[in-house]
Amino acid sequence: MNLLEELEINQELLSKTEVRLTMPIKPKHLQPYGLLHGGLNAVLAESAASLGANLYCQPDQFPVGLDITTHHLKAAQAGKTLTVIASPLSLGRTIHVWQAKTYLNQTVTSFSTITLKINRK
Repeated sequence: MNLLEELEINQELLSKTEVRLTMPIKPKHLQPYGLLHGGLNAVLAESAASLGANLYCQPDQFPVGLDITTHHLKAAQAGKTLTVIASPLSLGRTIHVWQAKTYLNQTVTSFSTITLKINRK
C-alpha cells in the first residue's frame, strides 16, 4: 500500500495543466486537537504536483520534491472532504514549480508552492 492509498487520497483529474485530488477527512487525519493535521496539506500539494510533473517526464525520468512552502489559511475537521488543485507555474528542463490550493467546499484552506527536480532513473 502506498501513501495515497493509506491516506485515502483519490485522483479526480490528471492532466498536464491541472491535477485534482480529493481526501475525505477522517479521524486518522486529525491532530490531537481534532483539526486536520497541517502536514496533510503539504502531502496533498506535493502529491498533486508530482503526479502532474510526472506527465511531462520521459520514461527514464521521475520528479522529486526539492522544496515546498505551505500556508495554512483555515482549519478543517473530520467529516468533510478536501480538494487540492495543482497547476504548473514554470516548467524547466530539470526544475518544475507548481502551485496548489486546497479547498473545503469553495473556501481555500491552504496554498502551497512546490519545486520539483526532474531526475533520471
